[in-house]
Amino acid sequence: MKILFISRAYPPTIGGIETQNYELSVWLAKNVEVKTLANKRGRKFLPIFAPYALLKALFMINKYDVVLLGDGTLAIVGWLIKLLTKKPVVCVIHGLDINYGSASLGVWYEKALVFLYQSLWVNIFLKSLDKFIAVGSETVRVAQQKGLPTEKITFIPNGVDLEKFATPHSRKELEDIMKENLDGKFVLLTSGRLAKRKGVAWFIANVMPKLPENIMYVVAGDGPDKKNILKVVLDNNLEGRVKLLGYVSDEVRNALFATCDLFIQPNIKVEGDMEGFGISVIEAATSKIPVIASKLEGLKDAIIENQDGFLVEPYSVEGYVNKIMELLSKEGFRKEFGERARKFVADNYSWENIAKKYLEEIRTVVHA
Repeated sequence: MKILFISRAYPPTIGGIETQNYELSVWLAKNVEVKTLANKRGRKFLPIFAPYALLKALFMINKYDVVLLGDGTLAIVGWLIKLLTKKPVVCVIHGLDINYGSASLGVWYEKALVFLYQSLWVNIFLKSLDKFIAVGSETVRVAQQKGLPTEKITFIPNGVDLEKFATPHSRKELEDIMKENLDGKFVLLTSGRLAKRKGVAWFIANVMPKLPENIMYVVAGDGPDKKNILKVVLDNNLEGRVKLLGYVSDEVRNALFATCDLFIQPNIKVEGDMEGFGISVIEAATSKIPVIASKLEGLKDAIIENQDGFLVEPYSVEGYVNKIMELLSKEGFRKEFGERARKFVADNYSWENIAKKYLEEIRTVVHA
């Protein structure tokens, strides 16, 4: 089987879809022949990349058995390929690519854009494709709600490359990163793109003031909610306890995963946005750091209670405070749980196994 993989979200741009698409292309290629057409210049380059990818795909399509799209935004490319070549097209769906614009928007041109996307991309272009691989059960539910045929939808979770999170690091590295002596202190960590739904601003405003002074919070990442997060830090006089690192390299991120005490993913509900899965939480669990996450959307697929982390009801200040204090009081348990969490991720979310599941589903449309 030969796969033509088209991705509009790909490194060096940072993000969950970018990471997932990259790893998927790499691990599929370990099993079958894969040609990847990728947009490596960011979201703003999409209007140029989409027609380029279409023309390139049409030129080489006869060499491949199936087209795999990295997310639903490329549905128009898949629709045209099917229309012109009859080749089967499979599409990964993440959540926002089918749920875009569900929030009420007041500006007329935003409403027009949402109407256009839902009318064409979701109701026509996506529905014409042969199979959808959803990264989370919540994405499956939304896809069904939007009218995508249930028999075409399969849930396969995101994966993690275990070897990328196997290097040991010391607490001294964490002190160097934070530029602070951490004797007698605990460090909570959140890492990833700073969108409002990630709940970082909510956590700082509501949970951090309830925690003891020796508990610090490190936020690694950048994104549209960063200015709001910084304002919340200043408004609550938490400059000494909350460290916003901005974008960090993979090496620094891995050091944070390996040396902080707990990983926090305090997502909140945001209309028109959703967490398809939550790659950061399984990366953290792979690094043997206990995870506490909101019991919301795709995080309920990534975190299985008491297996690779713990779930707390969204917006529950008491729930977060109690679980954080409970885990910080049990150093031995944290270490033992971290070992179990890594094994659970290895058994359930390794890219080696996830890629094989993708291939099984893709073969069903090739041999249909």
